[in-house]
Amino acid sequence: MRALLIWLMMALPALSDGERAGEFDYYVLSLSWSPNWCAYEGDARGSEQCDARHDHGWILHGLWPQFHRGYPSYCQSGERPPSRRMTADMADIMGTGGLAWHQWKKHGTCTGLSAPAYYALSREAYGRVVRPPVFRQLDQTVKLPASVVEDAFLQSNPEFQRDGVTITCRAGHIQEARICLSRTLEPVPCGQDVVRDCTARDAVFTPVR
Repeated sequence: MRALLIWLMMALPALSDGERAGEFDYYVLSLSWSPNWCAYEGDARGSEQCDARHDHGWILHGLWPQFHRGYPSYCQSGERPPSRRMTADMADIMGTGGLAWHQWKKHGTCTGLSAPAYYALSREAYGRVVRPPVFRQLDQTVKLPASVVEDAFLQSNPEFQRDGVTITCRAGHIQEARICLSRTLEPVPCGQDVVRDCTARDAVFTPVR
């Protein structure tokens, strides 16, 4: 019995590390409207992402492996973690190297890709989406229905379908546009736990500073 308990204690940490890398159904490309995040959280944290000199709009929150229900995270991976230089090189589209590191640890490890390949795929996915230019033209904070943001993405990306784009809200602000893509980065419908849109009709949208 004692030997069995010792074996279980040694085995449990490995079993709780996460799912198997490379097993998922599709990707969710998550784009965050940086001015809103800075307004309700980032400024108070003194995040480098929120420094006005960066002029961030829609930034890449992450490229997430997804099941049709649920998602894998913190997977066991034999790939080497990214270097500090590698994560810093993603800050131009992700805001900070710290976010790039967190996305690798939580989501990138589940893709089955190396860190350089994961970041390259993330950059490619980000580049394939046309971010609606109208939002960068705002010169003051507005309140709008979340559906307007979804409509803008659909208009700018005619190949997208409504069930493949989801808009989320947080703290009364537009938070993210989440776009569902196949493993080859083609538009696909979102699963049931991703497709639910924010229904706010007066969500805050803060302009780029």
